[in-house]
This record gives sequence, C-alpha cells and structure tokens, in this order.
Amino acid sequence: MDINQEVERLSQIPMFSKMETSKLKLLAFTSKLIEYQDGETLFHIDDPADSVYLVMAGYVEILVDSGSDIESTIVRGENALIGEMAVISKQGRTASVRAKGQVSVLRMEDDVFLKLLTGNPDVALDVMRQLSDKLTEAHQANELLQRQIKALKAD
Repeated sequence: MDINQEVERLSQIPMFSKMETSKLKLLAFTSKLIEYQDGETLFHIDDPADSVYLVMAGYVEILVDSGSDIESTIVRGENALIGEMAVISKQGRTASVRAKGQVSVLRMEDDVFLKLLTGNPDVALDVMRQLSDKLTEAHQANELLQRQIKALKAD
C-alpha cells in the first residue's frame, strides 16, 4: 500500500475522519503498516509500552495469563486501537496480543501517538470514548465473574 492509499484508508477510520490530509500523511509516514499471520504475537505481557497498534484489517486476540495457562479473553477487529492504555499510563503491557488469522496493523510509536492525541482534540475524544467503552466492558466482565464465583460457592 502506498502512502496515498494509506492516507485514504486512514481518512475512512472514524477516529481520523476529521483530520486534515496533511496530518494523515504525516501519520502514515511516521507509522509502519505491518502484516501478521495467524498466531503471530504483536506483543507480550510486561513488554515495554513503546507503541500503539491500530487494526486495519483482520482480528487480534487479547490474552491474559491465568496462572497456569494462557487463555483468550477478548477479540478486537478492524479500527480497534490496541495498547493505548499502556502508552498513556507509561507502564508495561498488561496482556499479550496475537493475530487471529491474517491481520494488518498500523504501528504508531508512543511519541507519535501522544503527539497525535495532544494535537488533535477529535482524536483524543475518540480515544477517551474507546477507553471508556473498554473500562465498561471490563467492569461488566468482572461483575459476571463475581456472580459466577458466588454461584459456585453456594453449590
């Protein structure tokens, strides 16, 4: 994909739809489009948070360490932002992420992503909304797990 095709694709992503073409070109130029095959790992738990990934095509699995085995917990698809929490909080990765089938991602270095947020209020608001949705999803999953634990203890 050449830079103009990448800019066109980025302009179709809701998060970037209001950005100027010149800023999208800069984003495309400073980011790297990477292809992963099924089962390949994008990053591991506890890796440094040096970048953010935007799923351009396909799906990724977010994996957590359950103590004795690794289990898939969440699948994210096209236009999903992955790894932003770790970059924003400047902490290590809290999960591992691997390709589920063939996947194409745009890898943004942490400094590029943070400049993108601070220089583009619409993008920052979209990222905040995505984070809020992820926190709501995690809260609901936690409540379900707590109910399941109570039910097991009652038996």
